[in-house]
Amino acid sequence: MSTRLDFSRLTLMDALDLAAFIELEAYKRYTQFAERLGSRATDDAGAVFQSMAVNENKHCEQLAERRLALFHDTPPKVRLDDVFDVEAPDFGAPRLNMSPLRAYQVALSSEEKAFAFYDQALRFVNQPDVKALFEELRDEEAEHVEMLKAIIAKLPPSAAVDLEDEDTYPDQPDRMSLDF
Repeated sequence: MSTRLDFSRLTLMDALDLAAFIELEAYKRYTQFAERLGSRATDDAGAVFQSMAVNENKHCEQLAERRLALFHDTPPKVRLDDVFDVEAPDFGAPRLNMSPLRAYQVALSSEEKAFAFYDQALRFVNQPDVKALFEELRDEEAEHVEMLKAIIAKLPPSAAVDLEDEDTYPDQPDRMSLDF
């Protein structure tokens, strides 16, 4: 996980742009995973990744709205290229027929990465408003970590089984909500 930015020089606008790009990168990666795996059931790995994509996109839109309200159409100085693997799951994480549990673990790992990013970045932030935003974002990531841990704890034993092409999920409850 990395950025090419000097956190000590970030303005609030830069920080909002950075945070939105972090969410956008995660959204794109989860969307790729969901498309690559497809979905055969309401709670298979592809469905988990699609749900995560929806959530990451929602967070990106919320940050973009906040940025627009404060800074209107001022062009960003931060770019998507300045962000790499901050919250996005690892490229090699999905595999065909992976279990739903493994998909949730991938999502959990990504949320933990994002928490660590904001927590570490706070050491270098000088602007009080940027520090407050990063603390807010770190705390949100901590909430997401706890939510995913709770979902994982409620999964049935069958959620740990990798699927075969013809497998279905006869004993799984309706899909757990991933709305954060």
